[in-house]
Amino acid sequence: MSVAREVNRAQQMREKARHLTEAAERTSDPEQRRRLQEKARKLQEQSERPDGLPV
Repeated sequence: MSVAREVNRAQQMREKARHLTEAAERTSDPEQRRRLQEKARKLQEQSERPDGLPV
C-alpha cells in the first residue's frame, strides 16, 4: 500500500473514531455509550499503528 493511501486510511479511521465518540456523547444508554467509546478507542489506536492492523 502506498504511503498516501496509508495516510488517507489512517485519517478516515480517526474521523470514524471521532464520529463514534460524538455518538457516544449523545446517547443516554450507558451500555451503548461504553460500546461506542470502546470502538472509537480501538479505531484511534489502530489508526496510530504504522501498519494499521488491529491489535
